[in-house]
Amino acid sequence: MLIEIIKSVLFGIVEGITEWLPISSTGHLILVEQFVKFTQVSPEFWDMFEVVIQFGAILAVVLLYFKQIWPFTKHKEKAIKQKGILSYFNKDIMILWAKILVACIPAAIIGILFDEVFEKLFYNPFCIALALIIFGIAFILIENYNKNRNNKKLKENSSQITYKDALIIGIFQLLAAIFPGTSRSRGNNYWWAINRII
Repeated sequence: MLIEIIKSVLFGIVEGITEWLPISSTGHLILVEQFVKFTQVSPEFWDMFEVVIQFGAILAVVLLYFKQIWPFTKHKEKAIKQKGILSYFNKDIMILWAKILVACIPAAIIGILFDEVFEKLFYNPFCIALALIIFGIAFILIENYNKNRNNKKLKENSSQITYKDALIIGIFQLLAAIFPGTSRSRGNNYWWAINRII
């Protein structure tokens, strides 16, 4: 029993570190699971464990950025409208939430339709390692290309991101749904890097 708790702690450490880096936390959990396996657990248990173990990291992100995503306001000048129920909602933050929802559309649609296909084809150590290498090299090349360039078009905050940009980010996020070795945060980084090029 104790050894299983230690394994859980190890998975938690891997998840906690990789969630904050532009690398795939899910991919690394799958790779670690190849060497450190729970004894006598069903595939359903492992699937639920992957979801639950990532909840802590997601909750940490929510707490860290709570003020930036909390949609309610007491300041009427920031509200959607001065009167009625909409006077309680911060206009800028509601627009941010709308952009977040737009960015979720590609992965949500494709994920629902083809989740089992992607899991069967790509959720294995070989594909994960390959994705980590290929997308890691791609990101390094793009960063080196942009190292000494001064691109005034770079969008530095969420208010500058258009709905079109949000959809493009969502398409890059789709890479993480297809290839677990590709980080969701890398999806944002690829958009950011390409935005510097174009």
